[in-house]
Amino acid sequence: MLFEYLKEHYEDGEPIFLDDIHIGGMKRENFRQQIKTLADADKIVRYEKGIYYIPKKTRFSSAAGPSPETVARYKYISRRGRTDGYYSGSTFANIIGISMQVPMKKEIVSNNIAAIVREVSIGKQSFIVRKSNVPVSKENVTVLQLLGLLKNLDSYLDSDYDDAREKIKKYSRANHITKDDIDRYIRRYPDSTFRYYYEMRLDDVLA
Repeated sequence: MLFEYLKEHYEDGEPIFLDDIHIGGMKRENFRQQIKTLADADKIVRYEKGIYYIPKKTRFSSAAGPSPETVARYKYISRRGRTDGYYSGSTFANIIGISMQVPMKKEIVSNNIAAIVREVSIGKQSFIVRKSNVPVSKENVTVLQLLGLLKNLDSYLDSDYDDAREKIKKYSRANHITKDDIDRYIRRYPDSTFRYYYEMRLDDVLA
């Protein structure tokens, strides 16, 4: 039965993307009908087109679902063991501590968007999602995230280059980013990325 399959593979409140589910021997028409039956019985709840969740019981609500940020992360960054994007711009600058400003709209770079840039509303939150100029994967995500930050570094800095360099060094070492990793992708980025990379002497901190 489909509901048992969903309970086995998804936590309560976790986004369920219908496109991810392919059950051997079950035709899509039958699958869609069973999804509708489960939704009509309130066993699953529709979040938006193609996305459902098993309601999580709480003290305050019997149908608690995923937050907009969780849905955005699953939709554009990673889910089911696959990596498709990363937090970028001022959002990433805040995460690693070179900016204290918390952006009102989180920025994401992703494979999963057709437009070059688009403002996406999920629930009551808005996200700025940009298409990656290099396909994002589990193997290159941290390198692309760093190069994307360097592209417009001055616009994020709350402190001087020395402080930013230490934060970037910490991130690079934690994620085992090497000079070879940088060389593999930096030519796909604008001249400003080269300039910040060499001005901050990041070559000296990478293996």
